[in-house]
Order: sequence, then C-alpha cells, then structure tokens
Amino acid sequence: MKHGTLTAARLHEEDLQQAKARYRRAMVTLTYRNVEDWRADDVSYFMRLVRQWCKRRQISVRYVWVAELQKRGAVHYHVVFWLPVGVTLPKPDKQGWWPHGMTRIEWVKRPVAYLAKYLSKDDADAFPKGCRIMGCGGLSDGARNERCWWLMPTWVKEIATIDDKPRRATGGGIVLKSSGEIVPSPWQIHVTNLGIFIVKR
Repeated sequence: MKHGTLTAARLHEEDLQQAKARYRRAMVTLTYRNVEDWRADDVSYFMRLVRQWCKRRQISVRYVWVAELQKRGAVHYHVVFWLPVGVTLPKPDKQGWWPHGMTRIEWVKRPVAYLAKYLSKDDADAFPKGCRIMGCGGLSDGARNERCWWLMPTWVKEIATIDDKPRRATGGGIVLKSSGEIVPSPWQIHVTNLGIFIVKR
C-alpha cells in the first residue's frame, strides 16, 4: 500500500512537470464526528462529488488518498488534490460533501512527504473490515501502467518490462497485455494439516 500510494503521488508530480502545468496541491483532511459513523462507501461518495464538481468546471481531477486510524479508533482520511492555479475546492463539510464531521483544507508543496507521514503510522489489520486504505485517480495512461508495473511481484518484474503491461490474470498468473500471453505464477499454495505453505512449482 505504501509503495502504491507514494508511486501514484510521484507520477502525478512528474506528469504535471512534463506538461509544464501550473498547479497547486490541496491537502484535504476528512474527520468523523463519531467513531461508529464510519461506512465503507463514505470516501467513495466524497470523491464522486469532488469529481462531479471538477467536471462541471472542466477541471482534470488528480488525487491520492490514504486512510489513517486515529488513537480514538476513528478512521480519518487524508486526500491530496492536484488543482490548476486559481482553483480552490469549497470546504467539504460546508458544501455537504462530508456530512460525517469536520474537514480541513491546506496547501502543501511536498505531497509525497505529506502522504508518507500518514502511511508509516498504521497497522492495516487494525482498520474496520471492508475499509480501503488508499486510492488514487486521474493518472495518465502511461503513469497508470508504470504504477501497475511497480506493484507487481518481483518474479513478474524479472520476466516483463513496463511496456509489456503486465496485469493480474483472472484465475491466477499474469497476462501481458502487449501480447495477450498468460504467464502462470511460479509459486503454488499448499494447504496441509500443518498450515498453508507457498512453494515454487
């Protein structure tokens, strides 16, 4: 999760620098009023409303978000949006996009460092069941492909390049989208009375 999040943020930065785009990074924090108010689709609903707001203004929306678990046990979201200079998001709680508590918006110069600070804190097993702990959107096709490649297991990176466009195949293994070839995993799962073992084929 950490690697995927930081890679997405880095790729957004690189895409915009290559395009010589003038943009700013808005950090949005979404906080729950009550610990028990959390629902799995709350962050998806919020992101959908932001995307609609951007679409109406013909703004390309780029974002990366992470979930953090507060000491009181409440899920807390941190979202970085890359926005054109001159565009400011309305405050999500005032706009009705986040009716679950309060929100804060700040501007940041180093989004990768900002996100890394929250990624290093939590144990993924402590989150409520069904909680997605990161998300991203708005990457270019090339950036999406690179992010996917970096998230592949080591054995895939040993046999394929970014240009092969490896993706997880239905039923297991990897499909190389560039050729359509399906490559089975060199690893097999064995379940015995003693436990679950992963062994090389």
